[in-house]
Amino acid sequence: MNFFEELRALGVDVDDGMKRLMGNEKLYRKLLGSFVKMIGSQTLAAEDFDKADHTSEIEKAHSIKGTAGNLSLTPTEILNLLRTDRPEEAKAVLAKVLPVQQEIVSCIERNME
Repeated sequence: MNFFEELRALGVDVDDGMKRLMGNEKLYRKLLGSFVKMIGSQTLAAEDFDKADHTSEIEKAHSIKGTAGNLSLTPTEILNLLRTDRPEEAKAVLAKVLPVQQEIVSCIERNME
């Protein structure tokens, strides 16, 4: 299985991501690497949703949504849930997304060496 097939198996819409970049595979790969770096610095954790103020989490989710959305990587509904003051629902979505996101990050790291 090649790199893009692995990503597809994890639910990544590689074709849509490539379409957004006008078929530029080199740029797509570069942005995948940027996504991995960004995830390392913009991590959301379940306990983050227990605070009264979610400003920091909204900013992190916005960064993740922008990068992930452009690459068609992961679900991006956490931001909308936080913006509408539904942190418990956002926390539940995060619990589902994080394991898949980690698999995607691991796949990218393995294939970008």
